[in-house]
Amino acid sequence: MSQTPPPVGFDAQNAAAYDDRFAKISALRESLLLQTRAVLGDLPAEARILCVGAGTGHEVQALATHFPNWRFTVVEPSAPMMALCRRRAEEQGWTDRCLFHSGYLDSLPPVPPHHAATSLLVSHFLVSPEKRREFFRQIAIRLRDEGRLVVADLSGDRSTSSHARLEAVWFRLMEIAGAAPEQHEKTREAWRRDVGFLPVPELESLIGSAGFGAPQLFSQSLLIRAWFAEVERERAQG
Repeated sequence: MSQTPPPVGFDAQNAAAYDDRFAKISALRESLLLQTRAVLGDLPAEARILCVGAGTGHEVQALATHFPNWRFTVVEPSAPMMALCRRRAEEQGWTDRCLFHSGYLDSLPPVPPHHAATSLLVSHFLVSPEKRREFFRQIAIRLRDEGRLVVADLSGDRSTSSHARLEAVWFRLMEIAGAAPEQHEKTREAWRRDVGFLPVPELESLIGSAGFGAPQLFSQSLLIRAWFAEVERERAQG
């Protein structure tokens, strides 16, 4: 599958500043990672985890630190982001438990099937529903039977008043993070162009159609929602 390239601006300079940009609201990330640990906490002691779009490595760090025998396939198309992820792994001592793949799922070499996969704030950059469905299917076929997916994305029906109310709070949160109010319209324009907002039922149906059972919503932070779902092998191979 030929997937969408990483968002514009993920060069070396912007990648280096990425974590700092959201430092003031890092509690949102930490909450999601804490809950992800709980969702995956019953996996075997030597589980294999596929981290898709791992960015600078926060999710791998959160899991590698608390599950010392887990092994990770780390997929990230942005070379500068992957370099920061590798540096984090080297500094913290879990490099030897990682296979680093600087690219997309379609070019990932054959590896043993994984017990679980994470896709945190990644798939919404695939605006086309068909490409997004194929993205999840590519994850499903790399999981073991009943393998588990954790996915978090921006979502919601942007035509509704309830979404508009959440969006208003979202932009106040971005101001806490340091964004100037005049940047909000640029963000909205970028969303219209580059982000595939889907209403919750549509996104859950899309994930299910890619080879998973019914997704279970386990977290919401304003516009970010997170689910987990298990592979249904016949659907994944369809």
